[in-house]
Amino acid sequence: MEKVVLKATRRNVTGKKVGALRRAGQLPAVMYGHHFDPTPITLDLHEATKVLGGLKPSALVTIELDGAQHAALIREKQRDFIKGTLLHVDFQVVSLTEKIRADVSLEFVGEAPAVRDFNGVLITNLEEVKVSCLPQDLPEKIVVDISGLARIGDAIYVRDLAFPPNVECLEDPDEVVAVITGGAEEEVAEGEEVGLAEPEVIERGKKEEEVEEE
Repeated sequence: MEKVVLKATRRNVTGKKVGALRRAGQLPAVMYGHHFDPTPITLDLHEATKVLGGLKPSALVTIELDGAQHAALIREKQRDFIKGTLLHVDFQVVSLTEKIRADVSLEFVGEAPAVRDFNGVLITNLEEVKVSCLPQDLPEKIVVDISGLARIGDAIYVRDLAFPPNVECLEDPDEVVAVITGGAEEEVAEGEEVGLAEPEVIERGKKEEEVEEE
């Protein structure tokens, strides 16, 4: 992957005054990490939007600050809900000689014959997997080809996934990634025989995050 470099300056403005920076075309951000004190920074909004727009969380970038370059992972991108513009970015500074643990998203590609030929339903059980590797070896995504799912009951397990060299998967090898279940008509028929249960509502609390007061 091509090296991505962003030039940054230290930022003294915090709190509600940060809005003035955005209006002036600046993007507030923060750098933190092991052996690196949390440091508020500012990026050029136009340049940062162009560079970071196509990068996924946990992508590796290089932050140039005070004449030094720091390898960092994109940990969070906050956007304006209406306009979609970047509001704030969190960067985790890492060492290129120390392995990290990170979640990598899964991208499902192809067409499952069981869906086309047997009215099967594709159920995806995982959206991301946890891996361990050096920061520069961290993949942006893991591609999952579902074209081999030919019959009802066929499944893809973690052990079936292809990982790049030097990337260790930390998930259970027997964990189901995707599976083909019976068609919709069959499921409706079963529901009519046994009686449909009331829909279950699951509420999950938001993950506790440490964010800079805006």
